[in-house]
Parts: sequence; structure tokens; C-alpha cells
Amino acid sequence: MIERIKTLLLDHQINPASTIEYEVNGELHVYSLEQIAAAYMEASEASQHIFVEALEKALHEGKKGVQSYFEKMGQLLLMSTLSQQFET
Repeated sequence: MIERIKTLLLDHQINPASTIEYEVNGELHVYSLEQIAAAYMEASEASQHIFVEALEKALHEGKKGVQSYFEKMGQLLLMSTLSQQFET
């Protein structure tokens, strides 16, 4: 599935290695589009399909739609990662 996501992005001239930066309490966290997608591909098969379907809708909105989509998905990933760190 990750190869399909990469192909979708490349078909729309979007580099999967592009990064999004988040700053939390002065600490910088950087995720590539590919890293964000790969993290979601570890979820259930149904969740994977939802991720790809939402990405396809974002692609119809153009690069800004894709950027917004990955920014939001990356924020969710970052919040999940940070909350797991605080639990341990």
C-alpha cells in the first residue's frame, strides 16, 4: 500500500521525501510524507483504505490540499508518539 501512496504523490509531482516540521515546547519534530504514510499503514486494513481514500480526495484539491492533509495526519501521529512517551 505504501508503494501506491508514493505513486499517487509522484503522479501529482509531490516528493514523498518532502518534510513537515512541528515545534513542540521548543523541540523540533520532522516527518517526511512517506514516514507519516508508513505509520498509518501499520494500522488495520480498513484504516489503511480510509487513509488512501482521504489522500485521493486531498489530491483533487491540489498541492495545498495534500499539504494540509499530511500536516493534520502528522499532528495526530506526533500527538500519539508524544503521549506514548509520557505513559512510559
